[in-house]
Amino acid sequence: MKEWRVLPKIESDSVVKHEGISKIFLQLLFNRGLKEEAAIKSFLSGELDNGSAVSFGSGLDFYDPFIFRDMAAAVDLIISHIKNGDGIVVYGDYDADGVTSSTVLLETLKILKAKVEVYLPDRVSEGYGLNKMAINQILESGFKLIITVDNGIRNKEEVAYAKSKGLDIIITDHHVLPEDEKDLPECLIINPADKRNHYPCPFLAGVGVAFKLISALLIKSNLPDNQKKLILEKSLDLVAVGTIADMVSLLSENRLLVKKGLEILNQSKRLGLNALLKSAKISGGKKIEAWNVGWQIGPRLNAASRLSHANTAFGLLTATTEEEAEILAEELNQRNLSRQQITKEITEQVEKQIDSENMPNIIVGIAGEDEVWNEGVIGLVAGRIAEKYYRPTLIITRLIEAAEFDIEKKKLVPKKVSFKGSGRSIPELNLVKAIEACSDELEKYGGHPMACGFSINSEEKLLAFKKHINILADKELAGKSLAPKLEIESILEALDINLHLADEISTLEPFGQNNQQPKLASCNLLIEDINLMGFDNQHIKLRLSGFWALAFGAAEQYKNFKIGDRVDVAYYLEVNAFNGRREAQLKIIDLRLSPK
Repeated sequence: MKEWRVLPKIESDSVVKHEGISKIFLQLLFNRGLKEEAAIKSFLSGELDNGSAVSFGSGLDFYDPFIFRDMAAAVDLIISHIKNGDGIVVYGDYDADGVTSSTVLLETLKILKAKVEVYLPDRVSEGYGLNKMAINQILESGFKLIITVDNGIRNKEEVAYAKSKGLDIIITDHHVLPEDEKDLPECLIINPADKRNHYPCPFLAGVGVAFKLISALLIKSNLPDNQKKLILEKSLDLVAVGTIADMVSLLSENRLLVKKGLEILNQSKRLGLNALLKSAKISGGKKIEAWNVGWQIGPRLNAASRLSHANTAFGLLTATTEEEAEILAEELNQRNLSRQQITKEITEQVEKQIDSENMPNIIVGIAGEDEVWNEGVIGLVAGRIAEKYYRPTLIITRLIEAAEFDIEKKKLVPKKVSFKGSGRSIPELNLVKAIEACSDELEKYGGHPMACGFSINSEEKLLAFKKHINILADKELAGKSLAPKLEIESILEALDINLHLADEISTLEPFGQNNQQPKLASCNLLIEDINLMGFDNQHIKLRLSGFWALAFGAAEQYKNFKIGDRVDVAYYLEVNAFNGRREAQLKIIDLRLSPK
């Protein structure tokens, strides 16, 4: 059963300070850290609350990219290579953020007459970040400058190698920096997580950082202002897709980037995204919203590298004909279906390793002796397990690099086995700090507080790592309640529920990390009517004290509730617009009988 936690109430003096805003809506703003009048005005108007902004035209006001300490030098270096006619490589990542970042930077560099190509590493054979094999290939092709997007901040050794071979390097990344500054790559670095920059929005996605770089390049360019504006606008659909897909905070500048980017996305200007929407039967003519990107577009772009190579997603985003776009979109759609099935199968295997009667503080699922799980989906499996059991979860697959036939055992025996892992966490445990404390057992690692990736090069180190991470988790989580939490933003009386409040809540969009759709709750509501809906009656619709409440796919879960019951309900408050009529509607998150 979920544990309901109601967020602290707003201070009474704040209610007085902000006249003209309803107390309930003010509470929702307060929950997002918006307390001062300037911050609230900025959030609701979509304008930055900081003087450090530059304008590219109406609706295109963003923080000055030259706040980054190395931005001016990076722009000058890129311009010098363009003028010299040198080859430039945009070195990306294989996920949706990395692919959109690469496309954004490529398109603008081409407009600026750069000789530029994109390199996306293979998830399985190369892994995340820069690697020497790729650097050698780039050198052999005659390129002079590498610009990373969405990676590189932990590639000190690889950067040093590239520089020793005569390559220039610019790192653009958004991931957590090494704790010791000495472990940073020795090159120009543009990373909002680098506190030395004092950048006002430290949680940009990789594509957001790429957008800041093209903004700086355009500021320094001699292009007409109206063309600069058109170039930036063209890229914003991808900025929105990458930002949402990478699940970074949707506050501050990110919210502005996504809001504007969704407007561009809905103008259907990009062939590849149009084909993907059509192939996946997304939207059906309705407005594309943030959840469409997070749950439908992003997973399909990510499916490219999970089961094969990210070049399919990159090819889709850069497609120049409808035929090409349709072929690639359908391929991604089919890969996504396969990804869903593989994820389901591995999840079932991991669940067999879990003792629900003796639940550990951290779940570590490891592929069996003869099993090789698809490493492209182990992060998704970790996410599913972490959500279901409310435990930080690490999923580790084996990588069998060579094998020989053992005559006595009458089977192939691995000559060399290594391991690759992916983790997802809960708010109570900073996962990247935990694995960093286990760095002696790891070959490579990186990530965020809520997600990580790592590799281990031997069975012995795997066993040592598992023991170490369990000790750390036990210490960090001791005495903490590890039950699924449902964070309720406000408890409403039935009289508080109305269409005006539903409309107010819609102004908080786009919803995402740190700006989730508000979860509300009401207690002791009366079930007045019950209807089953859907082809197999899998959905349930309840009339609760005068309001319709829907629970999709939950008819079986709530089958024991009956007319006349008093219930407590957690829900999203939405607007139901049908046949020209608009009314407030509840979308049920959790439902339970009211205590007597």
